[in-house]
Amino acid sequence: MATTTSSARAIPRTSGRRARLVNEAELRATLSTFRELSDEDWRRPTVCAGWTVRDMLAHTVGQYEEVPRPWVAVRRIRRAARTHPHLGPLDGHNESQIEDRKAVPGRELIGALAHFAPQGLIALRRMPAPARRRVRLSLLYPEAKALPDDSMDYLGNVLVARDTWMHRVDLCDAIGGELILDGHDREIVDQVVLDLALAWTGPAVELDLSGPAGGRRLLGIGTPAATLHADAVDFARHVSGRPVRGGLEIEGDPGARAALTAARVVF
Repeated sequence: MATTTSSARAIPRTSGRRARLVNEAELRATLSTFRELSDEDWRRPTVCAGWTVRDMLAHTVGQYEEVPRPWVAVRRIRRAARTHPHLGPLDGHNESQIEDRKAVPGRELIGALAHFAPQGLIALRRMPAPARRRVRLSLLYPEAKALPDDSMDYLGNVLVARDTWMHRVDLCDAIGGELILDGHDREIVDQVVLDLALAWTGPAVELDLSGPAGGRRLLGIGTPAATLHADAVDFARHVSGRPVRGGLEIEGDPGARAALTAARVVF
């Protein structure tokens, strides 16, 4: 039986209730993966420029720590403006997160993530709905204006899981480990596809994504001018600006192929 290709814009945005399950599932998967690392793994370089596996975890800890403690983020942003003037507010802030824990061993960082991440997720859930919709990430990071929605609601329902998930992908790539996927991974990839669809201005194209997190979706309206065939995780690597591992196969109109090659989504 042929697989139906549905419009990517028809993907429902992750609800608050569903986000709670996805966020908790991704946190469990991330903690489990970090707990399996050897002493040598912590020093391995990642695809994130200049970051080791240990640095990436320090950044992730900092992200969750700041959700219930926004003043910590403000302090880091201000310090980064002095110490990393060549970087944008977001990149400089990320470096400050790592610097704040530069002396903390990797094993202790796992404990810090297990401590701060649940607090961050609880803080997001407890924030009153009007505040979640009104408070804007772009107040701290101008780069957030590139998001389809820079509200705290979007952060809690989409971005928290996406950022953590992508760094779990980075971790598995760095150590050559197997990326374990389940139902929550597909929800994360679906939201990436939805965000791409909302920003898509090119000709109609089909995404044929394989693997447990995959599916077939149409970007744009009308008959597809091109089709992208890829593993769903490789697709996510591609639109995040990371190198793919299994490769992308894009066939069809040259203009549509170029649009798919250039496609990016904020992670």
